[in-house]
Amino acid sequence: MSTASPARRLRFGLPRRVFAQVLLMQVAIAAGVAVLATGLFLAPLSDQLDDQAMRRALAIAQTTAAQPRIAEDLRTSLPTADGPVQAEAERIRRASGAEYVVIMNMHGVRWSHTDRSRIGKVVSTDPSDALAGRDVMEIDDGTLGRSARGKVPLRNADGAIVGAVSVGIEYDSVRARLIHAIPGLFAYAGGALAVGALAAYLISRRVQRQTRDLAFSDIAALLAEREAMLHGIREGVVALDRSGRIRLLNDEAQRLLAVDGAAIGLPLEAALGPGRTTDVLAGHVTGTDLLTVRGPRVLIANRMPTDDGGAVATLRDRTELEQLGRELDSTRGLIDALRAQDHEHANHMHTLLGLLELEMYEEAAEFVGEVAGAHRVTAEQITEKIKDPLLAALLVGKATVAAERGVALGVSSDTALPDRLVDPRGLVTIVGNLVDNALDATAGSTRHARVEVVLRAEGRTAVLTVRDTGPGVPADRRESVFMEGWSTKEPPSHGKRGIGLALVRRLAERQGGTATVTDAASGGAEFVVVLPEAFTDSLTLRTEPQDAGAHETEEV
Repeated sequence: MSTASPARRLRFGLPRRVFAQVLLMQVAIAAGVAVLATGLFLAPLSDQLDDQAMRRALAIAQTTAAQPRIAEDLRTSLPTADGPVQAEAERIRRASGAEYVVIMNMHGVRWSHTDRSRIGKVVSTDPSDALAGRDVMEIDDGTLGRSARGKVPLRNADGAIVGAVSVGIEYDSVRARLIHAIPGLFAYAGGALAVGALAAYLISRRVQRQTRDLAFSDIAALLAEREAMLHGIREGVVALDRSGRIRLLNDEAQRLLAVDGAAIGLPLEAALGPGRTTDVLAGHVTGTDLLTVRGPRVLIANRMPTDDGGAVATLRDRTELEQLGRELDSTRGLIDALRAQDHEHANHMHTLLGLLELEMYEEAAEFVGEVAGAHRVTAEQITEKIKDPLLAALLVGKATVAAERGVALGVSSDTALPDRLVDPRGLVTIVGNLVDNALDATAGSTRHARVEVVLRAEGRTAVLTVRDTGPGVPADRRESVFMEGWSTKEPPSHGKRGIGLALVRRLAERQGGTATVTDAASGGAEFVVVLPEAFTDSLTLRTEPQDAGAHETEEV
């Protein structure tokens, strides 16, 4: 009596089910191959039978056209059901076993046809080749169905073409000959199938050993767990084969790279386009924690080669961290500026106290008005020219930071920007990065350090210019400054530099615009960003400079 437990019997029976399934699939493949081989054998046989039928039709047509009486009757008689041409054509059709014998004139009008009601009408297929003097063999559909056809020109005694002869062989007769040959072919296919079944049995046994008796459900579960793990993690995963094509792209990678599942199977450059991201993922740029920008996102990439010549790359989103770092830098700058203003405010209070103690009340009132008015004028000068509150607030804050760093931040009198921006936050990012870059390049470089900002609206296009009196950008580095990771400054405590100008260009290009750098007239750098379609409607608002020969700059 057997004492095997149900679980033991299940493990014993499971390989049999897998074996049976694999065997069934292999037999199905062998059957498919046998059917395919039979079809490959039948295809040329069918073509051969078709060719024989067409040649027979052509021979009947040539024999008919060789009778000079038919050409003469075609010229002297009318296309009628009891005419001499119809009578001769029917005699030839019955004698040859053809489906039809049609004789036509140069206009394609029938003088004969199996269906007498069609005599006198134009043929249904194009007779131009035969009327041009060429013999035609074809398989085609006509008024009598599908048939093998032969068409030849009809010539008179002088050799001139007066019409054409078209003969059709019924296609069913060709098909019947083909069907008659099939049973013998199936006998050979059955023998091949038996050999294939034996080979399938041997292969299935080998598969059974290599899969270690795992059921298909177990294998499917492992794959499902792998897919769930890849698509559930919060890091982007990109797998490449040895030729650089994408073979795996999880959900997070699709989000970070702004692509969809259709990118799988494509080369990297075709899926992502040329750029640093493509170079990093392809391994053209080596290193760890490589910085790259994809659209509005700052990414950290790492790449690991695989044994098959491919690679697996991981991506981490650093956009929010980078934004927080920049906000931290800005906050530190504001704190320093506020600390300086606190000292300045204390000095003002001491001065005011002294004036009051000296009973110089008028001078004290005038002093308070000057101090309060200076800050109010700064804000008013900016808000009069820049109507967007985000941009205005940004420049007011930057003016305070610039003053603390010993740099005069100026807004050109040519500046005029209405409050109808499509993407004000994007423009704030662009202006903030350019002004920060200019302040870094200018602070401490000259005794009269100055940064000038120009914002203009030209129709629906926004044009931003930031000039400084710093050392400028050499001509051979004017494209490099817009690359991710390129910087001449020491990295801050929160991470790497080389992101600001890269984001400026990416944001500009995302809106169909441009970002360039040239030499400023003052000797420093001049950054120009052009943003088409930056406003919600067409605008012509623009403040002209007071002097046609020069632009005035108001220091704030």
